[in-house]
Amino acid sequence: MKTSAEIVICGAGIAGVSAAYHLAVKNGIQNMVLVEQSDPFALTSDKSTEAYRNWWPGPDAAMIAFMNRSIDLLEEIAHESSNRINLNRRGYLYATADEARIPMLVEAAEGAAKKGAGELRVHASSTSNYQPSPALGFDFNLGGADLITDPSLIRQHFPYLAPYTLAVLHARRAGWFSAQQLGMYLLEKARQYGVRLVRGQVVGVETTGGRVRSVQIKHEEGSMQIETSVFVNAAGPMQKQVGQMLGVALPVFAEQHLKMSFSESLGVVPREAPMLIWMDEVELPWSPEERELLAEEESTRWLLQKFPSGVHCRPDGHGDSTTLIVLYNHHTQPVAPTFPLAPDPHYAEIALRCLSVMLPGLRQYLEKPPRPFVDGGYYLKTQENRPLIGPLPVEGAYLIGALSGFGVMAACAAGELLAAHVTGAELPSYAPAFHLARYQDPAYQKLLQNWSDGAQL
Repeated sequence: MKTSAEIVICGAGIAGVSAAYHLAVKNGIQNMVLVEQSDPFALTSDKSTEAYRNWWPGPDAAMIAFMNRSIDLLEEIAHESSNRINLNRRGYLYATADEARIPMLVEAAEGAAKKGAGELRVHASSTSNYQPSPALGFDFNLGGADLITDPSLIRQHFPYLAPYTLAVLHARRAGWFSAQQLGMYLLEKARQYGVRLVRGQVVGVETTGGRVRSVQIKHEEGSMQIETSVFVNAAGPMQKQVGQMLGVALPVFAEQHLKMSFSESLGVVPREAPMLIWMDEVELPWSPEERELLAEEESTRWLLQKFPSGVHCRPDGHGDSTTLIVLYNHHTQPVAPTFPLAPDPHYAEIALRCLSVMLPGLRQYLEKPPRPFVDGGYYLKTQENRPLIGPLPVEGAYLIGALSGFGVMAACAAGELLAAHVTGAELPSYAPAFHLARYQDPAYQKLLQNWSDGAQL
């Protein structure tokens, strides 16, 4: 079967659908095809914490500007849809029990403020006028970040944190929303403007004369060839393989990332809590007897080692149905994406024990662990954990990818930027920071040598 389209997008995850939305709804391109092997958003987009933040490290202001734009667009959609996406702005709360981290937090916050994340407010006494974030809503003027170093103030507002917590940093232009509802809103709008969803797998991209000519698709009923001059690689964890169809080696690698959720029936974490992140390395809490048993065998001794920082969680739902969503990615070695994901028998217990260092009340669950639901996907990322959005070295070929753990929060700005590249519109200031050509810049290569924090969670 042969057909044609002005643009073919490979991948109906949140990035591909956002690209289709911005090309169709905002730029009037109607003859467009989205190709997806399974259900939209089912491969990776529905595996996230559905959170967002404008809190990003340097070395420049590109990621903060990019995320500020994406949040602007999220808020526009929330207004347009009567907040169908359930957007809130509870913030991200970074907590530490390490005194040495406090000056690092101040330095990071001051740097973020200079780059556009909003002002830093320091609360060093119990009489300070720190204001908690509202549990619901997003349309209020509370940005920047608040650093609390007074122990009594921390106890007053966050009594569920470990008593040894020395400082918390509350990033305010942050929170979460329904990624599924955002995706469906974008997809519905795109389809209203003529975007077609085709179920199948892209198996080839024909190029002649250095430009895209057609796309080959395999589906249950056979095969399809779509003549097109524009092809967008939005293949999520498979974007490297799709890049190879064009003869382009993409500088990305995959990490497997899992999350778990469980019914938080004891109410340890208040329903109105922000996203909670522990910044310190941890030793898992074991009883003396458990430690002795674990030390006996080489296969279990690793559970006694120090684990990396970054465990985080947020509440979800209301009343008796409230769950706690937990992410803790202590294995970050590159892997080849395979589906379905292999089960990790230790993940749920390790994540819960690690989280209980920040939230000791959760240790009540250790004797009779709750039944967890564990799922996950892959982060496709670049070395410095910045996206790749823009043209590829084949005329008519584009990429929107390497969105790592921030695809849902970045999707709106990423789709808008991709559409600007395709249509030749004016590009925002941050566009060069996400262009594949950045790796050909000697100054950027030098910068990469000293790149430290990619802000991954």
